Amino acid sequence: MRKVYSKIESIAGNVITVTADDVSYGELALVTSGYGRSLAEVIKLNRREVALQVFTGGRGISTGDEVRFLGHPMQVSFSDDLLGRIFTGSGKPRDKGPELTENLIEIGGPSVNPAKRIIPRNMIRTGIPMIDVFNSLVESQKLPIFSVSGEPYNQLLARIAMQAEVDMIILGGMGLKYDDYLYFKDTLEEGGALSRTIFFVHTASDPIVECLLVPDVSLAVAERFALKGKKVLVLLTDMTNFSDALKEIAITMEQVPSNRGYPGDLYSQLAARYEKAVDFEGSGSITILGATTMPGDDVTHPVPDNTGYITEGQYYLRNGRIEPFGSLSRLKQLVNSDTREDHRALMDGMIKLYAAYLESVEKKSMGFRMSNWDNKLLKYGVMFEHEMMDLSVNIPLEKALDKGWSILAACFTREETGLRTELLNRFWPEETRSA
Repeated sequence: MRKVYSKIESIAGNVITVTADDVSYGELALVTSGYGRSLAEVIKLNRREVALQVFTGGRGISTGDEVRFLGHPMQVSFSDDLLGRIFTGSGKPRDKGPELTENLIEIGGPSVNPAKRIIPRNMIRTGIPMIDVFNSLVESQKLPIFSVSGEPYNQLLARIAMQAEVDMIILGGMGLKYDDYLYFKDTLEEGGALSRTIFFVHTASDPIVECLLVPDVSLAVAERFALKGKKVLVLLTDMTNFSDALKEIAITMEQVPSNRGYPGDLYSQLAARYEKAVDFEGSGSITILGATTMPGDDVTHPVPDNTGYITEGQYYLRNGRIEPFGSLSRLKQLVNSDTREDHRALMDGMIKLYAAYLESVEKKSMGFRMSNWDNKLLKYGVMFEHEMMDLSVNIPLEKALDKGWSILAACFTREETGLRTELLNRFWPEETRSA
């Protein structure tokens, strides 16, 4: 039986402080006030002084209210009944379905021992050429999508959720606008992907502490499904909102701020989540894609800057498309040599020619004379952007590779591509649109 405390020492916004014994970090407590009952989580321990973040906020709580510690950290139900359901950040139903209370598991556990991990070896196909062809997504990889506000990163995640060749999707939304939440819900329902999806949602109007719970709840459930042999793709948006929630609580706790006011343990907090990506030997896997907005499109901002040291590359989403320069999947070489013989060579050759196209665009904008080669590059660049980079393009990998050859054949002669003769003899289109 846990002790009940009826004296709150201080109240600062959503954080209350009590004097208590035998309490652990992350433990839950039930706060009873005149407004009803609310859960709170221990976020700081200083000997007997215990600080708790109240889920519903500190409004209506007085110093004489009751605090009862529950003796366990945040838990979430785990079963196949989660599939097709939508929950809040604290695991409560948001879809008017029944509350699940059986087979509770704790969240926020340690990541898998690196010695127990296996080398990633399988590609996750998405139907997006700029991912599948040029920066392949690999099982158990952790990758951020660097973007700015206004870019369609949520639309990109929704499309990946519908098309990715995995067993199940866990979608964690943090600080979502309500229309973004409805967009995810409607898109997954209409696309028939909701039945293999579990959706944990924190909207901008929900308690801030629930924003911090979303990644931990999502990854705890993902880990259990992975241990059952499922290939799980976890989509998180937006990790900058998660970091801002950390900052807000740190300010409330009067912690000494670090860069731009973020807590000094921002790197550790982000790494604790991203490092849950893993491929289990003889079982399933967890792959993580996390949207990270960059305030002012500044990659040196603390959130993307710290994220880049943790993850295995990044996708840059700019002007409504995934940029070929800057975007990087560091594990792509583990899988794209096993897809089709021409994959790696075509990928390298097309990017090299696209870089030359950008130089020709700059020459043209400065009024330089355009050579025949420049004109070919200009034609190529327009086709490449329209038929490969545009996010509306939705084709399997093999058809994307064929389209790449078709674009090359429409703009250049065989010799001008710089590709190996054996590949040209095998894959060059027989009827070229232009020589």
